Amino acid sequence: MPFDALDADLDARRVANLYRQRRVLDSPQGATVDVDGRRLVNFCSNDYLGLASHPDLIAAAQAGAARWGVGSGASHLVCGHSAAHEAMEQRLAAFVGKPAALSFSTGYMANLAAVTALVGRGDAIFADKLNHASLNDACQLSHAAFKRFAHNDLAQLERLLATTEADRRLIVVDAVFSMDGDCAPLAEIVRLAEQYDAWVYVDDAHGFGVLGDGRGSAIGIDSPRLIYMATLGKAAGVAGAFIAAEAVVIDYLVNMARPYIYTTAAPPPLAEAVLASVGLIEREHWRREALAMHINSLRAVLAGAGLMPSATPIQPLLVADSAVALRLSQCLGDAGLWVSAIRPPTVPTPRLRICLSATHDAGDVEHLGRTLLTLLQETR
Repeated sequence: MPFDALDADLDARRVANLYRQRRVLDSPQGATVDVDGRRLVNFCSNDYLGLASHPDLIAAAQAGAARWGVGSGASHLVCGHSAAHEAMEQRLAAFVGKPAALSFSTGYMANLAAVTALVGRGDAIFADKLNHASLNDACQLSHAAFKRFAHNDLAQLERLLATTEADRRLIVVDAVFSMDGDCAPLAEIVRLAEQYDAWVYVDDAHGFGVLGDGRGSAIGIDSPRLIYMATLGKAAGVAGAFIAAEAVVIDYLVNMARPYIYTTAAPPPLAEAVLASVGLIEREHWRREALAMHINSLRAVLAGAGLMPSATPIQPLLVADSAVALRLSQCLGDAGLWVSAIRPPTVPTPRLRICLSATHDAGDVEHLGRTLLTLLQETR
């Protein structure tokens, strides 16, 4: 058979407890969802502010479809860039305090577009070892020298910067690390960039909307060297991503970034939904306050149980191996709690990745903590 090798690779994954399968939701995204005929409390979604099914976003998307239709018809540079896209980009740039912004269909595409356009052969990238896979792929495809430093190790980063002879120097980091939940020291990284004539490209997929007053991890860092990316399918509750930077950077990406140039623009109704979302992020501070309460509550219940240090909605719990991660996830599911088991190669160490939302019920967060404590005692 022509695909025997593929079957063998998949069988090996099954034996190693690394096989992946999709589960089908029968409800909108939310703090509780319907999966496989059961109602589960959802602790694995990146919908941190509970906006994915918010009526204001739904109404904005519906009105946008009535106004603009569904498809954009072409790439942004041909005839696909609508007034809705333009308004969204201007609003996002102003919200995060940058002169200009550019929208993308996904965060993966934004990372690929920016990194491969900004640097190439003869240049150098300096990247945190725990960066997201999309950043690593972009760095490798850029053909620049790809130098990685130990997680949040500023001393090693400085040594690399001090010894490079590259023409262009790009520091690439996640702002909030998606599988550990901790944050990069962005202010210190920007200071190193200024000292060693580098740029900083920061992926704030998990900080935008959540940290500070909602404007994300880079709030208060006023440097033209900082190129800011955030996704719109997590806390913002919609889809896509944007890059905000100096006007010359955005103009350069419009002209040089192949994943932007050669891709059909995202549907205009999504841009209308993003505009509604940014308004809610800006006004409804109670969502971030509720998140902070849930984070503190869960960490109090699970104190000493092995949660990694994290002040963000991502609360990872390292476990012994992939089999344990799967078993804990299944047992939590039996208790009506949906928590994903994250395994290699996504992470080096298997874990449960608990994600909290502003719209979770406090009692459900307490129930998760108590149930997990009991399961951990039984496992150990």
